[in-house]
Amino acid sequence: MTEIAKIIRQARDQARLTSLDYARLLLDDFMELHGDRQFRDDGAVIGGVGFLGGKPLTVVGIQKGKSLQDNLKRNFGQPHPEGYRKALRLMKQAEKFGRPILTLINTAGAYPGIGAEERGQGEAIARNLMEMSDLKVPIIALIIGEGGSGGALALAVADQVWMLENAIYAVLSPEGFASILWKDASRAMEAARLMKITSYELLEMGVVDRVMSEQGSQQALVERLKQELIVTFQHLSSLPAEQLVAKRYERFRKY
Repeated sequence: MTEIAKIIRQARDQARLTSLDYARLLLDDFMELHGDRQFRDDGAVIGGVGFLGGKPLTVVGIQKGKSLQDNLKRNFGQPHPEGYRKALRLMKQAEKFGRPILTLINTAGAYPGIGAEERGQGEAIARNLMEMSDLKVPIIALIIGEGGSGGALALAVADQVWMLENAIYAVLSPEGFASILWKDASRAMEAARLMKITSYELLEMGVVDRVMSEQGSQQALVERLKQELIVTFQHLSSLPAEQLVAKRYERFRKY
């Protein structure tokens, strides 16, 4: 198995910690919140409030399941528009109360079904991009597994974008890329090498700001991540809101 294939396999591994796992491990007194106040609660998106280093924080994440039954409940980590609207509701609530935001991303992409399109999937994603660019509180996005397409970017318009070492981040899946370019999904690994989807490649290109090593235990990773988040949120929170928004805008405009 090639190195790129190993990374993709690890990024998609069901044994990885999920967004809900990270929320509960990183935050004290995490309380999950539900619903978009328009249609329903989307199990593919989780969110809530807790305390990081003694300070309140809003967490929003895309949730994959750990079993077939759980994946059916979570729609295999593919959000519907109401999931993105729930995420935005919680992020706007965070802005209202001055809470920083952590987003956790693990999705192959937004759900492309007929119902999702009828309920405004494209509009929901576009609105998140627009609203996140102007939120006046610090935002850190962390890609914990797959970061696929606009479905991932809808939660990644952040002041800093971080990746776990064995995560991937791309405009679409390698299989989708190969199918479009060569009409042959079996050339996915060839596509992955061309796409430069791994954490250190993206760090070198400036697409992400930090790569978190996954060496050691999951507990050790969580502890390192917690300390890095506390320090970085403290720094970002010290910046005037206008400067924070301007720097975020410039970060994405350079692409």
